[in-house]
Amino acid sequence: MAISRGQLVKELEPGLNALFGLEYNNYANEHAEIFDTENSDRAFEEEVMLSGFANAPIKAEGTSVSFDNAQETFTARYTHETLALAFAITEEAIEDNLYDRLASRYTKALARSMANTKQVKAANVLNNAFGTANGGDGKALCADDHPIVAGTDRNELSTSADLNETSLEQSLIDIAALTDERGLKIAAQGTKLIIPSALQFTAERLMKSAGRVGTADNDINAVASKGMIPQGYTVNHYLTDTDAFFIKTDVPNGLKHFVRAPMKTAMEGDFTTGNVRYKARERYSFGFSDWRGIFGSPGA
Repeated sequence: MAISRGQLVKELEPGLNALFGLEYNNYANEHAEIFDTENSDRAFEEEVMLSGFANAPIKAEGTSVSFDNAQETFTARYTHETLALAFAITEEAIEDNLYDRLASRYTKALARSMANTKQVKAANVLNNAFGTANGGDGKALCADDHPIVAGTDRNELSTSADLNETSLEQSLIDIAALTDERGLKIAAQGTKLIIPSALQFTAERLMKSAGRVGTADNDINAVASKGMIPQGYTVNHYLTDTDAFFIKTDVPNGLKHFVRAPMKTAMEGDFTTGNVRYKARERYSFGFSDWRGIFGSPGA
């Protein structure tokens, strides 16, 4: 449906001072703090988890060497979605000079809509981290029973907790204890704390105070002094759970963003109606391959 003169009646009135409601600021590209971006040239992408080998056994003198089998344990799949939106302005509105006055504003609003959609899509990977079993291993992103060849492993606290000194330190301890598919230690470390806006003041105190938060003791802030989260914290305004928090780790192939087709815009006139139409379109996917790339708690 095209934007007509009837929808813009005030714009036709003399003495109009200002138009508002289309040019707000927005939280742009917050997904880049969380996801690693790669390009794609196909309809979907698949990444396969390999198991590697177990610890080497003792070989007794004169006996044959033991053989082990590597195997594929699960496949993570990224199916790209096409996101598009358009608007049109009638020929009559153009004749009455509404196009020149409004086109730039509505194109900005269109760009803001596309950008907001991308941030919501990205944040939903974390918003669904504790409930939606959409991982390649059949589990949610954060779970306490990820199946591995050696049994199970977890990337969430054994007892859910709000963000505080104890839960942050325990999360880092648990990250350091992560294993590969065969149960071998992988020397994982936390790199960045990811939080909703409601936790930004708590995170600031936990990450930057010289001493322990909320105590009169002369103890140092161990997380800060050891530099255990070197990239600090990032606030994501699209996280919906106000007390959930996440720690991105240095494990590769964790949270990913595939770009199939970058943002493209187009404008054309319609011969039969005389309307001018403007469209924006892009195609991408968000998801995760190795769940060890993130550690989280849903809050108490």
